[in-house]
Amino acid sequence: MNGLTKGGERRLLSSKHKSNWKLRLALAMLLALIAPNAASAEEACLVAPSIPTHLTDADSVGEYRSVLRVCLAHDGRQSVAIREMSLAGEPALLLADPQSLTTRLERASCWTCKDAADEELAGTRLMRAVEASAAAPGLEHRGFLENAGLTHGGSSGAYLTGDLCPSKRPLDRAFLEELATHEERPPIALSISGLWLLHHFEDYQWLLRKQAAGAFGITWVDHSYHHQFRRGVPYDRNFMLAPGVDPDAEILDTEKLLIANGQTPSLFFRFPGLISSAPLMQAARRHHLIALGADAWLAIGQHPRPGSIVLVHPNGNEEVGLKMFDRDLARGTIEPPLEPLDTAPN
Repeated sequence: MNGLTKGGERRLLSSKHKSNWKLRLALAMLLALIAPNAASAEEACLVAPSIPTHLTDADSVGEYRSVLRVCLAHDGRQSVAIREMSLAGEPALLLADPQSLTTRLERASCWTCKDAADEELAGTRLMRAVEASAAAPGLEHRGFLENAGLTHGGSSGAYLTGDLCPSKRPLDRAFLEELATHEERPPIALSISGLWLLHHFEDYQWLLRKQAAGAFGITWVDHSYHHQFRRGVPYDRNFMLAPGVDPDAEILDTEKLLIANGQTPSLFFRFPGLISSAPLMQAARRHHLIALGADAWLAIGQHPRPGSIVLVHPNGNEEVGLKMFDRDLARGTIEPPLEPLDTAPN
């Protein structure tokens, strides 16, 4: 015997039980304190999307440039910075998740980053998608490429994309409201040109209010700033192949305008008219963007199939394509749920 009575053993066991219980309680309280603090720390780093009350000039986003950096946050998160900038005098980063392909804006002070070469990220889904789209020439013509880049997704579902090219007509709000009735928060990738946003700011605000209310989820695709087009001019001298076009400015100025007005650019870029060239494809690649085509431009008679990237124009210029989309939904040629665009690259 160790000198303890049965009563003493019971008191000792009871004391140990109380001690363990107090330890578990203390750990639970500590975890309860840590979890919200971790979440609030991440939220404090985020430059959250917003609905602007007035149109803000792109130049309010200062010192904007392309970078490629691997970054580690103070809370242990990892990401890749593809742009750096100054927002209201504070350094900020456009970050891309190298596996999910989602993007977000965060304060640079929350991250420690170092420059990286493309080769260091070769094994990531991000770099595979960028490289694969740059190597997909589409249809080669004399002097230009047609529909180069990512044209088909890896899922059996459809990917809905809508181009917002410059237009004198208003946004087709009825099409988007009808879309929201077919499933909960359907995803749509809107390819936005800078001039469309400048001249349709109220429509842009309407889109953001609808998104905030949960009507649909928007992925913002860069569609160039000016979206040059001259009717009757050959394609090898039209769109972004027109003389004097600066592809870097067309890409980056659209991103700046979108950021200045409360939203976050995605990793996707769609060439106006789906017309590009080998040098233009390399410009998109240089900025670490995924060139986006389509294999179901409905208004020109292309038929959707499983995994199709569907193209319509809800900018008021192509009502026939919107009607065909509604028809394909009704017939079951396109079946909900729609797929978010960031799931399309393999």
